[in-house]
Amino acid sequence: MSKIPKLFYQKLQKQYSRRINLDLNRIQKVLEKLGNPQNKINNVINIIGSDGKNSVLTCLKYFFEANNQKLNTFTSPHLYDLRQRFWLKNRFISLKEIKKYKKIVEKTKLKLTLFELLTCIYILAVSRTDINSINLIEAGLLFAKDSTNLWSAPLAQVITNINYQHQEWVYPKTINEICRQKVGYLSHNTKIYVGKQKQKTKKIIKNILKKNPSEIIDYGSWKIISKKNKKYYKDKENLIILSSKHIHSDGLWENVGLAIKIALDFGIKVKLIKKTIPKIKFEGRVQFIKGKLTKNLKNTKILIDGCHSEESSRNLAKYLRKYKLPIYGIWGSLKNKDPKKLIKNFKGIFKKIATVNIPEEPNAENSNNLYKIASKFEFNAIDSKNVKSALSKFSDKKKKIIVIFGSLYLAGHVLSIN
Repeated sequence: MSKIPKLFYQKLQKQYSRRINLDLNRIQKVLEKLGNPQNKINNVINIIGSDGKNSVLTCLKYFFEANNQKLNTFTSPHLYDLRQRFWLKNRFISLKEIKKYKKIVEKTKLKLTLFELLTCIYILAVSRTDINSINLIEAGLLFAKDSTNLWSAPLAQVITNINYQHQEWVYPKTINEICRQKVGYLSHNTKIYVGKQKQKTKKIIKNILKKNPSEIIDYGSWKIISKKNKKYYKDKENLIILSSKHIHSDGLWENVGLAIKIALDFGIKVKLIKKTIPKIKFEGRVQFIKGKLTKNLKNTKILIDGCHSEESSRNLAKYLRKYKLPIYGIWGSLKNKDPKKLIKNFKGIFKKIATVNIPEEPNAENSNNLYKIASKFEFNAIDSKNVKSALSKFSDKKKKIIVIFGSLYLAGHVLSIN
C-alpha cells in the first residue's frame, strides 16, 4: 500500500470500530437516510462461505470481463491497498471518491462499524455511477446479519466451502449453526450455487435449503475430476481441461470449477472459458512471488498463502507434499484463528519454521506465542523479528522453498514490501 492510502486506512481504523457487532439495523438506517441507494443496484451476485469466496469472485471477474461484460466488485479484506476492495467497471476506486462517499455517510450522524462504512461507500459509488453492471459482492462474517445481506432478489447467491470458522460468533458453537447463519438467510427468489463441501456439511446445507424455493445447483451436477495426472471440469455437457502456471492447489481448482459452472449458466461460451483459465491469478493464495524479497535469495522460491483455517492450511499442506526440495516456513497468525489447529497440518513438511508478528495488526498473535505453539508440536522453530529477518536466516544457496503463510494480513504485508 502506498503511504497516503495506508495512513488514511489507519485513521479509518481508529475512527471506526473494527470490533464485529453483527446487526443489520445500523446499516439499514443509514441507507434509509440516504434514500436506499442499494435498491438502485441491479444484477447482484452474493458470494458467501468460510473459504474460497475471493478466489471464486476473482474467477467470475475474469470470465465476465473476457465476455465483455462490465462489472463492479466489493471484496474483503484488502491485501495491501484499501482501494482494492472496490472495482468499478474498469478501474479501482480513487481515494478521493472514498473520502467523498465517507463524508456523505457521516452526514447521517449514525454510528457504523468499519466494514459497514465500506459497504456503504461501495453502494454509493455504484448507485451514482453504474447501476446496471454485474455486482460481485463478497460477504463479510456469516451472512444472517452481514452488511452485504441487503438484496431480496439477487441474480445469484454462491456458497463456497463452509467449515468450522467463526464459531466464536455463533451459539451453539456447531457447524450446524454456522451453516444456518450462512445458508438459512439466503434469498427465496434467486439461483443458489453450492460448492464442494464435506459430506456432513453438505447434508446440513441440503436440509436447510429444503424450505428455500430458489433453484438450487449443487456440487455433483458439476465436479473436478483427474485423469492421467490432468484435471478437468466435468458436467453433463462439458469436459474442460484445467491447466495453468498460476493455479497450484486442489482447493483453488475447486473454486475455479464452481466459477466455471456459474459462468456457463450465465451464457459464457466454453471456448472463451478455456481461453481465460490460464490468465487467472490469485494474489496471496498459493502464489509464488518474485521481487525485492527474492533478489538476493539464489536457488530459492518464495510462496505466500493467506491460509487461516484448518481447511485451507490442509489444502496448502497437501500441495507442499508434492515437493522433494527442503521447505521452510515463515508463520504469522491472528489470535482468533486457532493457530494450534492450523499448524498441526504441516507436520513433516517444514525443515524449520520462523514465527513473526504481523505488522500494524492489533489482533495478531505474538510471534513468541506462535514459537511456543510450534515447539509444542515438535517443529524446529525460531522466533524472528519480522519477515525480512526470517528470510535472512534461510538465505543459504541450497535449493529450497520458503513458504510465508497463516494470514491474509501477513500475505498482504509481504506483497506490499515485495
